[in-house]
Amino acid sequence: MAEDRDETEHTEDPTPRRLEEAIKRGDVVKSIEVSTWFMIAGGTMTLMVFAVPTAQSLQATLRGVLAHSYQIPADGPALANFAKLVAGQVVAALAIPLLLLALAAIAGTAIQHRLVLSTEALMPQLSRISPAAGFGRMFSKQALVNFAKGLVKLVLFGAVIAALLWPQRFRLGGLVGADPALILPVTRTLAMQMLGTVVAILAVVAAADYLFQYRQWYDRQKMSFREMKEEFRQAEGDPAIKAKIRQLRMARAKKRMMSNVPKASVVITNPTHFAVALQYERGMNAPVCVAKGADLIARKIREVAEANDIPVVENPPLARALHATVEIDQEIPQEHYRAVAEIIGYVMKLRRTVSRAG
Repeated sequence: MAEDRDETEHTEDPTPRRLEEAIKRGDVVKSIEVSTWFMIAGGTMTLMVFAVPTAQSLQATLRGVLAHSYQIPADGPALANFAKLVAGQVVAALAIPLLLLALAAIAGTAIQHRLVLSTEALMPQLSRISPAAGFGRMFSKQALVNFAKGLVKLVLFGAVIAALLWPQRFRLGGLVGADPALILPVTRTLAMQMLGTVVAILAVVAAADYLFQYRQWYDRQKMSFREMKEEFRQAEGDPAIKAKIRQLRMARAKKRMMSNVPKASVVITNPTHFAVALQYERGMNAPVCVAKGADLIARKIREVAEANDIPVVENPPLARALHATVEIDQEIPQEHYRAVAEIIGYVMKLRRTVSRAG
């Protein structure tokens, strides 16, 4: 749990995989101030654009109800139908403003992080009901920041409202006995001024709070050296297992290579350090290396060659050069054609001689 982390150990920046896992389990950057700003900004925009037409629509609906109140049915089914009709008209008048407010609320969350579906936050945790953990959260860094934000907003908003209303104090006092039709435009103008100022102030507060929340979230994802090593091991694989797999692959490759030695036409040796088995048949462009090796593998190649009556020719310079320049299943380089051709020609001549003698 985050409360049990030893921050002195978690000093390494989180890896992209660590950040992605945090997001998947629902641990994301979330600033209440950003969501609040979107709600208030959306509400202010809604009031500016839709306040008058919405009010006129509601006024027309309610005026019609009052003007024809004597025609309102009193029996059960008819009264229910009338109520549904009036409710439908009210909902139709408020639909677009309410939709905009809902979109603003969604945008306030979506702009901070992508949509995350996680049930981990719903799982019961003892730390949520632990008095000690609760007491620690009350005096945590986050709680102190929230308290400071509340004080700052209270002071700022109080100062803004006072600055806006103080010059209008005499005018507001005179509205007490004024016609309600005159009061509404004045209050709407003052309300929009205050909301606009609040939106501007909250934009600064929301930006600062988001940066703080991101920093807190990022620090919360920091890793210890042990966690870094464990993640690397999981991502790259256990070194011991990788070494074992590499060893098995080498053993299989060696076994396949040894099975190709009996197909060779000649084995050229150092004579003890290197051995290169070459295959050549009529129609081939150039001899092909079917096996090669040094030291123990070279000795094994010689043993297999001798057991299968493959000629073994000692030529240290050529053996070293071929071992360094040619890979298994590849043709020999062109610069070695002549030297190898002489050896293969000698071997083929020797075989013909032995065949005639036999």
